[in-house]
Amino acid sequence: MSELTAKENIKTADTVKRITATAVMAALTTLMTAYIFHIPVGVNGGYVHLGDTMIYLAAAFLPLPYACAAGAIGGGLADLLTAPVWAPATIIIKMLICLPFSSKGTKLVTKRNVVALFLAFAISATGYYIAEGIMFGFTASFFTSVSGSIVQSGGSAIMFVIIGTALDKIGFKTNIAK
Repeated sequence: MSELTAKENIKTADTVKRITATAVMAALTTLMTAYIFHIPVGVNGGYVHLGDTMIYLAAAFLPLPYACAAGAIGGGLADLLTAPVWAPATIIIKMLICLPFSSKGTKLVTKRNVVALFLAFAISATGYYIAEGIMFGFTASFFTSVSGSIVQSGGSAIMFVIIGTALDKIGFKTNIAK
């Protein structure tokens, strides 16, 4: 059995930290989606929530594969607990909304990540419109899906900026999350 080099030990420790942060963000996403500020809307089993706030924070904090995993796992678990019909679409959509964000740099709230909020809304609204259209028909789904997406994504975007700014002020990425 060979001993790990110092470089391998650091790499292993970094991987463990990232996996742990991913699990925490997935758990927070599940809680914020399924139980905290969970408001059912429409007749199709959909709901608005602030779980996307946690996904946006994960995407601004974690490298992309980890952020995608946190979003997919957290959102998917929330749907399995509250509205299972949405879980397959949610798993895909929550991974995709991470793509516009960047975890590079020392801040969570950056110009790129603020622009990413609008792109994440477009991805989410389009994804859920398509999913709802397939399940319930495209005509009726336009109004329920888009209006729900505006409230959900808008509220989550505002909370991301508020929480992200507070975390940036205490040096979360540079001091606390090392």
